[in-house]
Amino acid sequence: TLSTQTDYRDGEAQTDPYSPEYVVPSGSVPELLTLATLTWGRGLPAGLAEVEMIERAREKRAWEATLPAMDNALQIVKRRKMMNDMERKEWAFREQEIEKLQEVRLEVLKKLLWRREKNQKELHAKRLDDHWQNYQKAKEEKVKKIQHDCALMLRKLIAKRKNVMGKLERRDIIKEYTDFASQTYAPLSRIGYFPDNHSERYVVKNFYLNTFAGLCELEASLPDSVTQVKIKAPKPKYTTTETGFIKRSARLELDLAQVHQ
Repeated sequence: TLSTQTDYRDGEAQTDPYSPEYVVPSGSVPELLTLATLTWGRGLPAGLAEVEMIERAREKRAWEATLPAMDNALQIVKRRKMMNDMERKEWAFREQEIEKLQEVRLEVLKKLLWRREKNQKELHAKRLDDHWQNYQKAKEEKVKKIQHDCALMLRKLIAKRKNVMGKLERRDIIKEYTDFASQTYAPLSRIGYFPDNHSERYVVKNFYLNTFAGLCELEASLPDSVTQVKIKAPKPKYTTTETGFIKRSARLELDLAQVHQ
């Protein structure tokens, strides 16, 4: 035996099952022909509903075999009564099938309505959240503006209370330059001066500090006293006088040396 491996799955090349030709002998009605309306994907493979349909077809064929012959008027009346009863039963069964179908449709409709209501609630919640965020932003901006106006009015009131009498004061230049918190050293931006603007012009740009060649030239221009360290030995202290006596300041050191020995 040989085995083969294909690049396709069986499901990709699967077709409807093959139905061969058949010949029905005269005088016979096979039960299998009652399932000729069922095809693959539409009733086949058979499920619970199809099995119930096959059972009802069998019961109907058995009922048809019990129908009386139409020989006389009494048999005709009995046959008609039996057919009316069967028709009522079929109508009742159809009503049940319609009710089941309506219940299924109702369940599907309930699920769709529940899903739509859920999406609607999520949409409303999102809209409310957006409105709340907008109101919060507007509230914060309004509070910030109120605080700014309050600080401005307080500064104005403080400035007015400094000069209650309304006297004109001459500018004291010495006081401004001695006070490092004055407008001369630390001007306020609300007056119109922004010290951070054009700050790059205060940066020190020097050839000798920003380039290697400048550093080498700067190092070469330094005197030898900076680059070469000269250490001079300390002169010994004279602890004796010219007459040979020990100085009073050196007596303690001599005593310590003798103790150490």
